[in-house]
Amino acid sequence: MIDPDGYRPNVAIVIYRDDGRVFWAKRVHNDGWQFPQGGMRSDETPLEAMYRELREETGLLPQHVEVIGSTPGWLRYRLPARYRRHDTKPVCIGQKQVWFLLRFLGQENQFRLNCGDEPEFDCWRWVDYWYPSKNVIKFKRRVYKQALAHFEPLVKPAVGMPAD
Repeated sequence: MIDPDGYRPNVAIVIYRDDGRVFWAKRVHNDGWQFPQGGMRSDETPLEAMYRELREETGLLPQHVEVIGSTPGWLRYRLPARYRRHDTKPVCIGQKQVWFLLRFLGQENQFRLNCGDEPEFDCWRWVDYWYPSKNVIKFKRRVYKQALAHFEPLVKPAVGMPAD
C-alpha cells in the first residue's frame, strides 16, 4: 500500500528498559542495525500494526510491554534511488511512520527473532538511548533523531536519565 505521494505507511518501535537502554537489532543477511519497523496493512490501525510487527520481529506479546507514547503524526523519510523498486507501480519513494515507545516489562528470554514467516533480524542487543540515531543507515538518521527527541521526555523521568 503506497499513498498518493509515494510513501508506504509504516510503524516503528522503540523498546526501552528501565535503565534507559533501547533494543537494537541486526538485519538478516545484512550488517545494518535498526529498530523494529514494518508496513501497515490497509485494514489495520497503527496500534494494531505495531503489535503485529512487535510479535513478528521480536516475539514479544502485548503483556511483555507497556505503550508509553507515540508520535502525533507521520514521520517521513525518503529512500535513496538505489533502494527504490522502480518495477512496481506506484513507485515507493519512502516511508511514513507512526513511532511507538514501549517500556519492556518481560524477560530477555522472551525475545524470539524468528516468529515471522521471514525473520527480519538475526541478533539484538541493548544500546544507549541516542546510539541508534548515530548508527542507523544514513538516510534514516533524521527521522530517528526526531522520534528519539519526541520520546526523550517520556523516558527521562522513568529512568532518571540526566538532563542535557
